[in-house]
Amino acid sequence: MPTFRSTRPVRHSAADMFALVADVERYPEFVPLCESLRVVRRSQSGEGIETIVAAMSVGYKAIQERFTSRVELDRPRLRITVEYVDGPFKYLENRWTFRTTPTGSEIDFYINYEFKSFALGVLMGAVFDKAFRKFAEAFEERADLVYADRVGSGPS
Repeated sequence: MPTFRSTRPVRHSAADMFALVADVERYPEFVPLCESLRVVRRSQSGEGIETIVAAMSVGYKAIQERFTSRVELDRPRLRITVEYVDGPFKYLENRWTFRTTPTGSEIDFYINYEFKSFALGVLMGAVFDKAFRKFAEAFEERADLVYADRVGSGPS
């Protein structure tokens, strides 16, 4: 049952970082192992919460897997939760929390998962663990590109 948690300060605002992580269609451009992502369904609540069902293909060398998840984008609380729907996992739990700080924001990333297949878990476990450890870094690097003109302007 691999679990990974990372809390890191970034120089971009919590709102900007939330928007970057919420833009799931862009993941194939910069997220480790993500080869494609298709939004299957979107719905909005009256409380500023958007729910997305997305199908993602991940791969490493000759191994490729596809899974579906339900993503709740809670903009008022700057929180994103991912609920596993279907694919090669027994379960997958993922949460992002964004907090404003005097110098930008702090991002808390948490993921807990287990593959259904023991063999796939052995084969992909180390690769996934390494990729998840690079997730926060990948998002921070992406923010540096997307929000380059805002760096140093403080939290928004």
